[in-house]
Amino acid sequence: MTSPAIVTEHLTKTYGANRGIRDVNITVEEGEIFGFLGPNGAGKSTTMRTLLGFMKPTGGGGRIFGLDIVDDSVEIRTRVGNLPGEFALEDRMTGRQVVQLFARLRGVTDLSYADELAERLNADLDRPTRKLSRGNKQKIGVITALFHQPPLVMLDEPTGGLDPLVQETFLELLIEAKRRGQTVFFSSHILPEIERVADRVGIIREGELVAVENPHALTGRTFRRVRLNFNAPLADEAIDRFRRLPGVREFQADSNTHLDFSAHGDINAVVRLAGSHDLASIDIERPSLEEIFLNYYNGNGRNVTKGVAV
Repeated sequence: MTSPAIVTEHLTKTYGANRGIRDVNITVEEGEIFGFLGPNGAGKSTTMRTLLGFMKPTGGGGRIFGLDIVDDSVEIRTRVGNLPGEFALEDRMTGRQVVQLFARLRGVTDLSYADELAERLNADLDRPTRKLSRGNKQKIGVITALFHQPPLVMLDEPTGGLDPLVQETFLELLIEAKRRGQTVFFSSHILPEIERVADRVGIIREGELVAVENPHALTGRTFRRVRLNFNAPLADEAIDRFRRLPGVREFQADSNTHLDFSAHGDINAVVRLAGSHDLASIDIERPSLEEIFLNYYNGNGRNVTKGVAV
């Protein structure tokens, strides 16, 4: 039986009176895609920087592939492909020169996968990085984290600045990395991208790990904002049937042709009832991540275990 790729025990990093992270316990298995989810400022970057030895823990500790994150931080980084949330590129170098520099530092001579990544991400490796847009710089960062196919990939908000088509390609690359047996740990504040690829998701808020979930279970227990438009006005009794559906809250009706409400739980009953009328349009919107936290973790959720990954 293989040991976990990442284990933390009460990992804590404080900045005086500032927030930091407190008592974070995470176990990430080898070959797993683990999403680290939370709003901006929740503690995602602090956790990742502390794991990689760029910051020393205030309390607790952790191990990566059995190596101590403080005592063995240099050895750990030889096994990790890292994309920090904020990174700088030497602006006089081209993207290709940046990749070649990373390859020399890592002792990698075969750059065929780097070329493949550049092609798939539509990255321009031959322009000075100072002339690249934020999104194109981000592509170079992704390539430097992935090109050597390390055992562990750690990516902090990796899709920032990428256009939707490139984001889709990036998520495919993560799935392929998992198939090769690599472990992926990536942070995001965007729920759909984590739901697409992650085996499990750790949810951090205000420096505390509030739960570890299957991402599909998380979204299945939350709510949707529903907007219905009808070609003809509904009778009052028809509107009441929508109002009385299980899980319907914050119900509003406008001129009997437009309904707006939140639907908690199973959405199928809403769709079936809407389809029985002369429906002009239906819009079912995911809540924002912050709305999920407010709705799910402030009294409406289940299995919330602060600081413990279960």
